[in-house]
Amino acid sequence: MPRENLLSLFRDFERFRSDIAVVQKRGYRRETWTYGRLAAEAKNFAIFLRERGVNTGDRVMLWAPNSAEWVAAFWGCLLRGVVAVPMDDGASVDFVSRVARDAAIKLVFTTADRTLSTVEIFDPAVSIVDFNGVPDESVGPELRAANPVGVQYYDALSDVPLTRSHVAEILFTSGTTSEPRGVVLTHGNFLANLGPLETGIAAYSKYERWFHPLRFVTMVPLSHVFGQFMALFVPPLLGAGIVFEHSASSSEIIRSIKKERAVALIAVPRMLESLRSAIEREMEARVGGSSLARTWKAAEGKKFLRRAWIFRRIHRRLGWKFWAFISGGAALAARDEEFFKRAGFAVVQGYGMTETASLISLNHPFRAAEGSIGKILPGRDFRLAEDGEILVRGENVSAGYWKAGEVQRGESNDWLHTGDIGELDSAGNLHFRGRKKNVMVTPAGLNIYPEDLEGALRKQSVVRDCVVVPVTRDGNARPFAALLLADGQTESAAEAAVSSANASLAEYQRIRKWMIWNEADFPRTSTGKPRLAEISARVHEFISGDGAAQTDAKNLFSNSHASEGLEHLVRRFTHQRGERATLEADLNLTSLDRVELMSALEEKFHLELDDETSFAKAQTVADIQTLLKRPAAKRGEYSYPRWTQSWPIQALRLAIYYLLVWPATILLAHPRVVGRENLASLRGPVLVISNH
Repeated sequence: MPRENLLSLFRDFERFRSDIAVVQKRGYRRETWTYGRLAAEAKNFAIFLRERGVNTGDRVMLWAPNSAEWVAAFWGCLLRGVVAVPMDDGASVDFVSRVARDAAIKLVFTTADRTLSTVEIFDPAVSIVDFNGVPDESVGPELRAANPVGVQYYDALSDVPLTRSHVAEILFTSGTTSEPRGVVLTHGNFLANLGPLETGIAAYSKYERWFHPLRFVTMVPLSHVFGQFMALFVPPLLGAGIVFEHSASSSEIIRSIKKERAVALIAVPRMLESLRSAIEREMEARVGGSSLARTWKAAEGKKFLRRAWIFRRIHRRLGWKFWAFISGGAALAARDEEFFKRAGFAVVQGYGMTETASLISLNHPFRAAEGSIGKILPGRDFRLAEDGEILVRGENVSAGYWKAGEVQRGESNDWLHTGDIGELDSAGNLHFRGRKKNVMVTPAGLNIYPEDLEGALRKQSVVRDCVVVPVTRDGNARPFAALLLADGQTESAAEAAVSSANASLAEYQRIRKWMIWNEADFPRTSTGKPRLAEISARVHEFISGDGAAQTDAKNLFSNSHASEGLEHLVRRFTHQRGERATLEADLNLTSLDRVELMSALEEKFHLELDDETSFAKAQTVADIQTLLKRPAAKRGEYSYPRWTQSWPIQALRLAIYYLLVWPATILLAHPRVVGRENLASLRGPVLVISNH
C-alpha cells in the first residue's frame, strides 16, 4: 500500500520506539534520543506551533547546525502541516533576511546565541525561538481518546488531512547577489524516491537483524536535500540511528565511526577525499610506501572478502561493523572510489538534485559499476537530449519554485532539464560527464568537459585537488587548471603531474595554462563543492592584473592573499578584536585560546597539526602560516598492549594498591579530607580539573 504522506513513517517510529534514533555530542557528553523520544519531541514542537498561531501551510525557518532538536523540529513542522524552510547554518545574514521576507516566515527556530544577535534582520512580527526553549507539552485527553495509536493521532495536529501533494518544505538556493529562489518539495516528491528504496531494502531485511542496531555517521548538513534524505527519511525504514559528526578532522571521523560501531559514513566527495588522504598517510607511516604499493597491487582483482582481509588494518581502524561509504552532492573522484573499493568497502553513489528530492539514479551497494552513478530508479521517465543533457520527469520532480510569495507550478508533463551531461552504458548505468554550462568548445567545434581534465589531474599523486575553469581568449574558451598540491610537493612536481595528465588526454583537451593555488583550500560551499564562480573570478582577476598567465607554472596568490583565511581565524581568538591580524601582529593568546585556535585551524584547513610544541612557540601570524606550510609529519600510532587490561592484572593492581599503597599513604602522609559536606548533594558525572 503506497504511503499517503511522510507522516506514515511514524508507524516505523512506533515499531522501533526503544531503538536509538539520534546520537550527538553535547559538550563532553554523548547524548542519545530513541525513536520514542524523537516522536514525543516532534509532537511537542507541533503543539508549540499550534499554540503560537502557526497554521497549516505557514512557513517556519530552521536555521541551525545538525542536531536532534533540528530533527524533532522538522518532524514537528510536518505534524502540524507547516512548510519547513531549512537554512544553511553558515548562510549570510543578508541572504537569510531576504529569504525570510520572500517566504513570509512566521517563526524561526534557531540556536540560543542567534535568538538575540540576529533579531534585527527579521520582521518584528516573526517569532524567534531557541530550539531548547520549546516547553514539554502533552496532548489533551480528548485527543488521545479519539486517536489512541497510529498515524491518525499525529495527523490530528494539522488543520487538514495531509496528502502526497501537500508541500513539505521549501529549499532556497544560496547566493549573495541574485534573489533567492526556493525549490518547493511535496510529501509525494520524497515518497517517490523512498518507495524504490523501501522495496530494495525489503529483500535484505532478513539479513539486517544480524547487524542491528545500525548506525550511520553523517557529515552532510540537514539544510541539504541529500543530508535530509539520508538522515531523516531512510533511517526509520531500518530502525537505524544517525550520528551527527561536526568535526572535519579525519581522526575525529574515524573515532566516531569506531566508537559508535557505525555501518556507513554519509558524506560529500570532498570529505571522502580528505579521509582517503589521512588513511593513506597513516598506512605509509606504519608499513612504508613500498609495502603499501605491494599490498595495493596484491588486492587487485580479488573478491570482496579477500580485499577486506588484505586491508584488515584499515577495517580494524574503522571497526569491523563498518562496510560502506555513501556519497552524494557531487561526483566522487575515481581515485577515491577505487581506493575504498580496493580496500574492501562498498561505495554507494547516487545522482540527483534539489528539484528531484535528492535522487534520480542510485548505485546498488553490492553490484555497483565502476565510475557510474547508478541505474535510474523506477517510477520516473528519463532520457538524454541530443547534446547529452539529462532530462527527467515524474512524481519525484519538484512541484515548482517559490516566487513572489507563492508557488509557481510548471506543467505536470514537462521534462526537467538538469543542466548535466550524461551517458548510458550497455548495462543501463548512468555516467556523469559534467555540467552543460561548463562545457568548453574549441575552435574546431570539439567539446572539452572540465570533469575529464580534473579526473586526469586527480590521478596524479602530487595533486590533492584541482579545479578547471574556462578562460576566454580570442573568442574561444580554453581550460585553465588551479592545483592544490599534496604536502611537501614542489612546482617542478606539479609541472610533471600536468605533463603526465596531458599524456592521457586527447590533443585538443590538453592543459596549457595552470597555476598552484597558494591557499590551504579552495573556497567551498557547505557541502564541500568548490565555488566555481569565485575561483573563476579570482583567476581572471589575476590574469588581467599582471599578465602572468602567459607562462605556465605560476603561483596565483601572494602570501598576503594566502593568509586571509588564517587572519580571519586569528581575529576570533586574539585580544585585538576588530583589528587586522597582520603577519607581524603578536598573537597575544591565552593557553585556552591557543588550543581553540589550533582546533579551528585543523577543521578549517583539513589538516592535523602534529607538532604542538612548535605551535605553542608561535608568536605571530607569520609563525603560524609557516607551520601550516610544513609537510605533515608521518607518524605511527602507538599500539597499547591489551594484556594490561585483562582481569587478572586488574585484580593484581587493586590488591597492590589497597594492601601496600593506601596503607603507606595513611601512615606516612596523614591525608585529611576537608569540605566533604559540600559534595553531599552532588550528582555525577563530575569532571575534575586540576590547576597544577
